[in-house]
Amino acid sequence: MSAKLIAIEGLDGSGKETQTNLLKAALQQRGFNVGSVSFPRYGQPSAAPVEHYLSGGYGENAADVNAYAASSLFAVDRLASYLGEWHDEFHGSDYFIADRYTTSNAIHQLSKLPYDQWEAFSSWLFDHEFGKLALPKPNAVVYLRLDLATSQALLERRYGGDASRRDVHERDLGYLERSRQAAEWCAERFGWLTVECARDGKLRDRDDVHDEIVERLGL
Repeated sequence: MSAKLIAIEGLDGSGKETQTNLLKAALQQRGFNVGSVSFPRYGQPSAAPVEHYLSGGYGENAADVNAYAASSLFAVDRLASYLGEWHDEFHGSDYFIADRYTTSNAIHQLSKLPYDQWEAFSSWLFDHEFGKLALPKPNAVVYLRLDLATSQALLERRYGGDASRRDVHERDLGYLERSRQAAEWCAERFGWLTVECARDGKLRDRDDVHDEIVERLGL
């Protein structure tokens, strides 16, 4: 038995963790066995290279580590945690929800490459993780769409205005805008379910967003 895997993606502040928890609770209330995982696995040995990268240990700019190399760091975290932490839970669940997954690499590493390389990179990425590494492939990906200005305002609030607390991705606005563009491309190219997190410049209520996710997933 293998669970139906749902990945939740989006820019920082889009509510990935919140929507993961709401969806998990809703499915459990219906009597389903539901597991979840959040990436990166901060504080775990498998995530150490990722944390070093995000803190600037391999270069102060995200572009200092190329898309393929950076993707490999995140892939190790996913593979090691799958084999050692959530393999059995995944195969014993009805549903499994990932707060970020391989699909995050598609968003954040495509942005380092010219547009004409996006197709080749995404093909390599998905074949590498779902094919070669045999990680579970998502049955559905929910993309929580949030404009960059709102995302930045939420990050500012999260870190209390202390820019030094931002990682190498969060401190580069040009990189974040390219990541937003890559997310839009992925959502269209791979059929992700796009859910708007804001309307008329205001964040939607989290339960309103949740209800739409449940409806769009057909649950």
